[in-house]
Amino acid sequence: MQKEFGGRAIVLDRSDINTDEIIPAKYLTEVTKEALKPYLLEDLKLEGFDPQGETLANAKVVISRENFGCGSSREHAPWVFEVNGIHTVIAESYARIFRQNMFNCGMLAIELPKAAIDALIAQAKTGSLDIAVDLEGQKVTAQGKKESLSYNFNISSFDKALVVAGGWVEFADARY
Repeated sequence: MQKEFGGRAIVLDRSDINTDEIIPAKYLTEVTKEALKPYLLEDLKLEGFDPQGETLANAKVVISRENFGCGSSREHAPWVFEVNGIHTVIAESYARIFRQNMFNCGMLAIELPKAAIDALIAQAKTGSLDIAVDLEGQKVTAQGKKESLSYNFNISSFDKALVVAGGWVEFADARY
């Protein structure tokens, strides 16, 4: 079950956004993904960011800086993005476990160089930014108010297979 990987982007212009900021630990006792939905980025402190705001409600893609998803190894961080319709995160780098949890959940964790992230963030500041992802061609295209930007990204064949399958469970079910 392949998810939709593109759409309206939201920028979280900071490095080291951790899993407690993505989904606070006090909600980890919830037993369904749906129960996590209202708490996405509840504890994230960024100037001008409102986790209950319209911008986040319309987001389908997150763009951020380096070391995204650092902190604990919980799967709840990708889950809360997934249940909110966000299946793609684009950042300079990721905490290793968060990145793999994204792929294991059938979601995309795309790494782009700092210069590309800088350009995407600058473009987003001029107005809305829509992202198109070509998974097969491993290319991201960002359409903003001023211009269109395109970047190639790398993903291993195994991680791509996880994403295409819809996650680790679906991948294993189809093969074992």
